[in-house]
Amino acid sequence: MAKKKRDFDPHAFLATISEGRKLVLFPRKQTIFAQGDTADAVFYIQTGKVKLTVVSKNGKEATIGILGDGDFFGEGGLAGQLLRMSSATAMTDCAVLRIDKRAMMEALHREHEFSDLFVAYLLARNIRYEEDLVDQLFNSSEKRLARILLLLAHFGKEGKPETVVPKISQEMLAEMVGTTRSRVSFFMNRFRKLGFIHYNGGLQVHSSLLHIVLHD
Repeated sequence: MAKKKRDFDPHAFLATISEGRKLVLFPRKQTIFAQGDTADAVFYIQTGKVKLTVVSKNGKEATIGILGDGDFFGEGGLAGQLLRMSSATAMTDCAVLRIDKRAMMEALHREHEFSDLFVAYLLARNIRYEEDLVDQLFNSSEKRLARILLLLAHFGKEGKPETVVPKISQEMLAEMVGTTRSRVSFFMNRFRKLGFIHYNGGLQVHSSLLHIVLHD
């Protein structure tokens, strides 16, 4: 049973949805949906990177997540959310599957393995948000930056460093960390001098950066 679940391919299964499914190509920087739009569909990233942001009533913007291949987003409508609570923007050229709310609900009822995978994904996302809150409340900005870099690099996958989102700005990292750009610049330079990160056509993160997260 465990092997069967590991072999389940959500990409292939989603391709079997005949109605209410549409592949949409978004060029870099294009808005996929905006905060306040009707929450009438779920999205699945086939390729590319997507940024989720929120804007406060006084106009302050914050980045709350960066998603990649195989991630879902915009699922709030399935739980009764009428309007989008955040905006989604393509960070790179993206191929995104747009699945109408009704079609997604039918797919979840039709295929239990897909339903199990989707619920597990939502639980993992919820745990991530809880960890983000604890991180924001109790950890220093240096530790928060180190943790975000490790998450963006998908640390632990195949045991090797991976390229973080190309051209991710220090302003965006500052938004995610909850600090200033100058502080992010200071810590990034420190990480580089210590050999925790390096630049080679993109930002490479090494497992040694965990020292910052785990050190009291």
